[in-house]
Amino acid sequence: MELDAVLRGVDLIRRAGPSPAVTGVEYDSRRVVDGSVFIAFRGGTTDGNRYIPQAVAQGARAIVTDSAAGFTAVSAYPAIAAIEVAHGRRALAAIAANFFAHPEKQLKLSGVTGTNGKTTIAFLLEAMLRHQGRKTVLAGTIEYHAAGRIFPAPHTTPEARDLLQLFREGVDGGATEAVMEVSSHALDQERIAGLHFDVAIFTNLTRDHLDYHGSMENYFAAKRKLFDGSAGPPPRAAILNQEDAYGASLKEVALTAGSELVYTYGLRQGDFRVDGLAMEPAGMRFTMIAPQGEVPVATRLTGGVNVYNLLAAGAAAVARGLTLDEVARGAASLDYVPGRFQSVDCGQNFAVVVDYAHTDDALRNIIAVARAFVTRGGGRVITMFGCGGDRDRSKRPLMGQAAGAGSDVVVLTSDNPRGEDPLAIIEQVLPGLNQTPATVILEPDRHRAIALAIAEAHPGDLVLLAGKGHEKTQTIAGRVIPFDDAAIARQVLLGGEKSK
Repeated sequence: MELDAVLRGVDLIRRAGPSPAVTGVEYDSRRVVDGSVFIAFRGGTTDGNRYIPQAVAQGARAIVTDSAAGFTAVSAYPAIAAIEVAHGRRALAAIAANFFAHPEKQLKLSGVTGTNGKTTIAFLLEAMLRHQGRKTVLAGTIEYHAAGRIFPAPHTTPEARDLLQLFREGVDGGATEAVMEVSSHALDQERIAGLHFDVAIFTNLTRDHLDYHGSMENYFAAKRKLFDGSAGPPPRAAILNQEDAYGASLKEVALTAGSELVYTYGLRQGDFRVDGLAMEPAGMRFTMIAPQGEVPVATRLTGGVNVYNLLAAGAAAVARGLTLDEVARGAASLDYVPGRFQSVDCGQNFAVVVDYAHTDDALRNIIAVARAFVTRGGGRVITMFGCGGDRDRSKRPLMGQAAGAGSDVVVLTSDNPRGEDPLAIIEQVLPGLNQTPATVILEPDRHRAIALAIAEAHPGDLVLLAGKGHEKTQTIAGRVIPFDDAAIARQVLLGGEKSK
């Protein structure tokens, strides 16, 4: 593709050098090959302009930079096209859209944002759409889907270039719908620049990512961009949690911005709500009440949090043209979401469940689900969890309090300590945990902690392994090692292992 075509619509400050044909678009210098255009921009942790010499050495034909110094550096290579832009990520989005022939315009986009529930809602909505024969693209925390292929997900919301390549593959495979999780980081960093969401869903807002945003106000301001028109056109339809104060406040925001349709949802209030809820460990049933009527829903998912998730996905599916009956059939078609209250059943006489809950609110909610299942049989809740390193430290005692308040036994361990001392993280969790009546076991080795939690279980108990969910690695002292909570639990259960 000619460089002029790749740059169409990009806000340029200045340009110098030739106008070559380009064969690819990259923002990671390690992926540059002969013929690439390299977009160098300042990010949160590094400055892509530092890697201009590497990109040139690997065959870049053009360099797009958001830095005057970067433009000057490129000018030292007269055979390389130099382009300076005002905003690197916006340029990346526009250039990638041009290069991949605007697949985003051939898809109806549904985006899910909020602290908790994004992944389950995305999986549910995709299942509902696919059950009606619609071909879909999915981008989220666990994995990406396109054209029948499943990819690992390095980021909840990828950079625009990678997202548009995913969309291109999906469109080439016949997709007409895309469902994606939209993180607060992506909204703040404008990774979704140039996208027009047909449907946008807001789940809730609880304490998370304050190491990045600094305050709840800033965190919400990032989420709000999906609805207020500041990050692009407002969604045609907004789906909002009426029982979350932040969600309720977005109704007027979306309408003022120009959304044509707003659906609210909640257990007891909202346009989409619930009647006759019956819950079991193997699933639940309820009647979904909506402006279009009522429909019985039966699902293999369970727990109050998943009622909210089903309502949100159902409202979004209706906004995308499905009937309530089609919503119910689609909900029934999804067996489980990886790492979201996922059972590990090896024939034992107690339950073992893996869940991604890694905030105090998510932990509190998922422990409440566990408690509801054991109360009838007189069983106990045994929770194993840890707090991530190099992340918001202020939530650590709050997570300790949430875990201990709802559990009978807590095994406190490591969860991606990264560059921090695992024992120091545990010490910061203990003030909250020690305020609760739970029995506490400290074990920084997560494998051994899983074995200890399972060894504590009696018939009728529920062991909750929280924090990692679908994740398959553990990051310790800069090393990424294979680690899968569900696989280790299965190993312990099948091997009779009680400690490592």
